[in-house]
Amino acid sequence: MDTTTEYNTVITHCKDLFLKKTKDYGTAWRIMRPSSITDQLFIKAQRIRTLEIKKVSKVGEGIADEYVGIVNYCVIAMIQLELPAAASDDLDYLFVEEKYTEKVNETRDLMFAKNHDYGEAWRDMRISSLTDLILMKLHRVKQIEDNNGQTLVSEGLKANYQDMLNYAVFALIKLGLAG
Repeated sequence: MDTTTEYNTVITHCKDLFLKKTKDYGTAWRIMRPSSITDQLFIKAQRIRTLEIKKVSKVGEGIADEYVGIVNYCVIAMIQLELPAAASDDLDYLFVEEKYTEKVNETRDLMFAKNHDYGEAWRDMRISSLTDLILMKLHRVKQIEDNNGQTLVSEGLKANYQDMLNYAVFALIKLGLAG
């Protein structure tokens, strides 16, 4: 098991889908406020939890698809955090591709630092625990948003989005998306 290869394989899949949707829809997501992105992430994570419990999907998309969505919405959230409010809603495709890569690389670097300290503990975790961690992080993000982005001693929004992205990648690796 090579975490670097597995991580990059999952990200390549997620990025490919993201960029295809960018070609189809442009950057329509730019219209979303941070709280709307958080709610979209919550919907995806809650759906995963429901599917884990009920074991049946009535709309066709499965758990892996939702984790891919979480990865991509976390990237969107991180891009939105750094863009000024006056930035155009119609971002250039190459700019979006560059920003996607930048955000994923920063997040992967964080994962490797944490992975070193935690000894790849995620490999022994249940996928359902990764789902619960994402839901917990979303509750934290909602609270930070309700506090106008201010924290006293806690990590900020970006760190929470990075953790959720990494948890989703771990779940996708465990689900076999990495090969």
